[in-house]
Amino acid sequence: MAVEERRAALDTIAAEVRVCTRCRLWQTRTNAVPGEGHPDTEVIFVGEGPGQHEDIQGRPFVGAAGSFLTELIRSIAWQREEVFITNVVKCRPPGNRDPEADEIVACAPYLQRQLAVLDPALVVTLGRHSLQTFMPGARIGAVHG
Repeated sequence: MAVEERRAALDTIAAEVRVCTRCRLWQTRTNAVPGEGHPDTEVIFVGEGPGQHEDIQGRPFVGAAGSFLTELIRSIAWQREEVFITNVVKCRPPGNRDPEADEIVACAPYLQRQLAVLDPALVVTLGRHSLQTFMPGARIGAVHG
């Protein structure tokens, strides 16, 4: 798939996420956070869900965790703009609670489609729920690097 086709496919997914009502999280969100990054990347970072700053801006990892992630990406000689960053759930869980199983299931088709479009060589999971999405039953304490 050409870069322009990937970008268009990701834009379509993002537009669907922004109007999604598949679970109750849409009722309390300010903005859905579909994800962002380079459409021709080999690397995707997948967090658990948006926080307060992400909900306000509609962009993933823009708060304190985002600054930390950006610095980590730079420390390995990459740029944030060269990767794709998204979350397991695309709307902020109230009070920054953990995403619930039905919310993860409701958002799963979006993440699956993003992965299909990007076809990354590397998926970096950020958090327990992200890890569980890719490695069910794995314990983060046993697999972290």
